[in-house]
Amino acid sequence: MSGAPERGVLYVVATPIGHLGDLSPRAAETLRNAARVAAEDTRRSRGLLTHLGITGKPVDRLDAHASAHDVARVVDRLLAGEDVALVTDAGTPVVSDPGTDLVRAAAEAGVRVVPIPGPSAVMAALSASGLCTGAFRFLGFLPRKGPERRDALELVRATPESVVLFESPERTAETLADLATSMPNRSAAVARELTKVHEEILRGTLPELARVAAERETLGEVTIVIGPGEAPKGPLVGEEELDRLIDEHLARGRRPKDIADELALVSGRPRRELYARVLARKRDER
Repeated sequence: MSGAPERGVLYVVATPIGHLGDLSPRAAETLRNAARVAAEDTRRSRGLLTHLGITGKPVDRLDAHASAHDVARVVDRLLAGEDVALVTDAGTPVVSDPGTDLVRAAAEAGVRVVPIPGPSAVMAALSASGLCTGAFRFLGFLPRKGPERRDALELVRATPESVVLFESPERTAETLADLATSMPNRSAAVARELTKVHEEILRGTLPELARVAAERETLGEVTIVIGPGEAPKGPLVGEEELDRLIDEHLARGRRPKDIADELALVSGRPRRELYARVLARKRDER
């Protein structure tokens, strides 16, 4: 009797963020040898395969909207013995890109997961920014609006290490303006179209970069590196003083949400924590 087929391998393959010459020989070999490719965008990935002279390779779409069934189908192929190369549109899969569900499901199924490292917009921007002193924090794309965005901006402000963000060209000016308001003294770098023909890296303070972005159209993929800030020395407002401020605002009839938003800026505390505290003080008044 023949035994069960040997399981395939899931290769997580980093692809160029712009310049095709950045694809490593190992990555090219992996794409040639894999039975099939799981891609965020099949058209882009087929273009890369064509550049490598690879034709007839099955390419399955596995983007951010992939269902559990889509992921399970790829895992089934791995369990059947097929090697699969996971790629994203550009750079390293799973880093603010689809792929996490597949990697997790494959690992849980006992499939070997092998990283094929290479291009990364995070590391490229950080290395050329002149703002990395060791540790750094990567936050991907900030939420677009609402309390989630305010919380994210507060997290950036409270992080003493360098911070790396991704942003779309349409929202770069707005994001830089928000960052400049929160952190007017921090230096930053805006890396645009890295490794491509029109690559550009602008450096300055956040207010300076915000002014530049407001005066011209931003084109291409954008990575923002924010230089290190001063480590927080604990809450800026003590417990008793914080409760006194909350009570004053409540006495004036202000909404808990507005109170939390304002006190987050002056206290160095998370907005959600403050919102819960305001609600608790309001209940105690009854």
